[in-house]
Amino acid sequence: MEDGLSSFWGPVTSTDWCEKNYVYSSYIAEFFNTISNVPGILLALIGLVNALRQRFEKRFSVLHISNMILAIGSMIYHSTLQHVQQQGDETPMVWEMLLYFYILYSPDWHYRSTMPTFLFFYGALYAVVHALFRFGFGFKVHYIILCLLCIPRMYKYYIYTKDVSAKRLAKLYVATLLLASICWLSDRVFCKEISHWHFNPQGHALWHILMGFNSYFANTFLMFCRAQQREWNPKVVYFLGVFPYVKIQKPKSQ
Repeated sequence: MEDGLSSFWGPVTSTDWCEKNYVYSSYIAEFFNTISNVPGILLALIGLVNALRQRFEKRFSVLHISNMILAIGSMIYHSTLQHVQQQGDETPMVWEMLLYFYILYSPDWHYRSTMPTFLFFYGALYAVVHALFRFGFGFKVHYIILCLLCIPRMYKYYIYTKDVSAKRLAKLYVATLLLASICWLSDRVFCKEISHWHFNPQGHALWHILMGFNSYFANTFLMFCRAQQREWNPKVVYFLGVFPYVKIQKPKSQ
């Protein structure tokens, strides 16, 4: 939206969201859209510490780190509103979905090296193409397709999981995803109307916060399911009585 203070980063060259630019600082274009990524970073850090402390497979440490990188990239993008930084936000989103795809489908994949090799080169090729060509709508369609490909497997994990606490994580994942999508669409579709309000509900910032929790719930649920597959006797417990995480008990041989 329209600028407030003078811009340190120059004219806007990326997608502009429904928040007035440079209101609080010349160095931060969209203040709320920038700081709203902080909860996602902290939640990913909690997940990473748990994955390392209990010696989960490296894929989960990489997953939590990718969540952090994505949130940091989003902060850089919204603080500058530059096209290059937007690409630096969007490309990790695709990489992250490829990682989710691997975690969801690899346990039943008989040729262990083929899937990660294919996904690696696919992600690298996408990064190159996305850097050379600007396709905003194409990116959204591509990202939605990757998300849809993961849903059947998530549903399979849900129906095969009998633990009530784990199922609650899956339900929280769905609920936060739906709420976040409503916030994103409202901010995008009704921006003209919102710009005339005395109060901006900051729908895109709410999207960031909710998606931070969404990723955390998804990661924790997947860690539980993987621990079940490995027969690590997983349980969902709560840090400070609020944040759920998976506690495992590996056999002595492992």
